[in-house]
Amino acid sequence: MDLSKMTTERRNSATMELDRMSALEIATAMNREDRKVPLAVEEALPQIARTIEAAENAFRRGGRLFYIGAGTSGRLGVLDASECPPTFGVDQGMVVGLIAGGDKALRLPIEGAEDDRELCVSDLKAHDLCEKDVVVGIAASGRTPYVLGGLEYAKSLGCTTAAIACNKGSAVGKAADIAMEAEVGPEVLTGSTRLKAGTAQKLIVNMITTGAMVRMGKAYQNLMVDVVQSNEKLQARAENIVMEATGVERSEARKTIDDASGSVKTAITMILASCSKEEALALLEKAGGKVRQAIGK
Repeated sequence: MDLSKMTTERRNSATMELDRMSALEIATAMNREDRKVPLAVEEALPQIARTIEAAENAFRRGGRLFYIGAGTSGRLGVLDASECPPTFGVDQGMVVGLIAGGDKALRLPIEGAEDDRELCVSDLKAHDLCEKDVVVGIAASGRTPYVLGGLEYAKSLGCTTAAIACNKGSAVGKAADIAMEAEVGPEVLTGSTRLKAGTAQKLIVNMITTGAMVRMGKAYQNLMVDVVQSNEKLQARAENIVMEATGVERSEARKTIDDASGSVKTAITMILASCSKEEALALLEKAGGKVRQAIGK
């Protein structure tokens, strides 16, 4: 394969003397290059917005969001998927991250896994992929066979597909309905796409899930109203969220959360709409889970 045309594989002229740099010079060079990442992501914002809308539409009809990738790209997808349940209070199966080689590949390289197009098909079949789902392929190079195989299978089922790549005109971008291509330029360490490319990919997956979940009613103002209280820190955060949203004291926030069976969203609605738990639940159901609409503001 010819990698010479991929910017992710080219040498960075600003770091040709990398092996002679001091620690501070290395950190400075990396910081300078990292500043380019948000600008590259900015160019893909319209496509990112389309992916947010596609994920929201999938969720509303009972579908799921899948990330597929290999190596760093796969790990970033798995990471984003794993953070959705505690942040947004959703089921673990709502956002799924698949990495070539399976969970073992999160820690160890699995030889040849990313080159197997059929492996991703098997992984998606194991999760009963259907036309209601959205599949996002992540590949810094834009040519990973595992990702291409998964995107092609997803399209054959009628799924909406999207791709995140760090080379323009990428193969995964051409294979998907939506191409999110953030060309960040050559890496400080040639070909090490866990650096700028990985940062760009992380920024994009952050936008996709956060945007879709907020539009699903998982936020009131900019507060996480479906946060799961799984430890003391998150219990305190839940109280703080209710206090910020309603202006009540901590004791009332805690009592209302308990009265709401632990639901921060329900507690906020109870206070702002001056109603019972049952009435708050009815208001939220009518409003599609959105606090702002439930309280009539």
